[in-house]
Amino acid sequence: MSDKPATPPHNRKLGLTGTALTKARNPKGDVQALSAARDEIEQVLIDTGFCIDAPFSWVTIAIRFGLKKEDVPHYQGVNKKYGDLSLAIEVSVEEMLKASLSELKDIFKEAALKALIHAGERYERPVSELRGMASL
Repeated sequence: MSDKPATPPHNRKLGLTGTALTKARNPKGDVQALSAARDEIEQVLIDTGFCIDAPFSWVTIAIRFGLKKEDVPHYQGVNKKYGDLSLAIEVSVEEMLKASLSELKDIFKEAALKALIHAGERYERPVSELRGMASL
């Protein structure tokens, strides 16, 4: 059996999704902001070889729209079938609801970068360029 992780049926290295933990409405433009944040960060993952020789072939991050702002992601492990490292991190829905589209993208970007930097350190991946993107 190969030590290489499974590969997804697409060429993505990063997947971002938003999920509500409260009864508040999801902010307007959340999908557009998630996509924009993903595209910016994913290019850095590709350029730095973040997933090369890692125990995962890509990373998925569930950004949880909740009541607090987390600095450390929750790990769900590497999916054996699809090869992704599954992470989740919570952001404050209160902060998101008053945000413009640009600010919303920055909120998602900051959360995703926190999760990726933490995971990168855990799995000994290159994180210096991710740190450079972060305003942490």
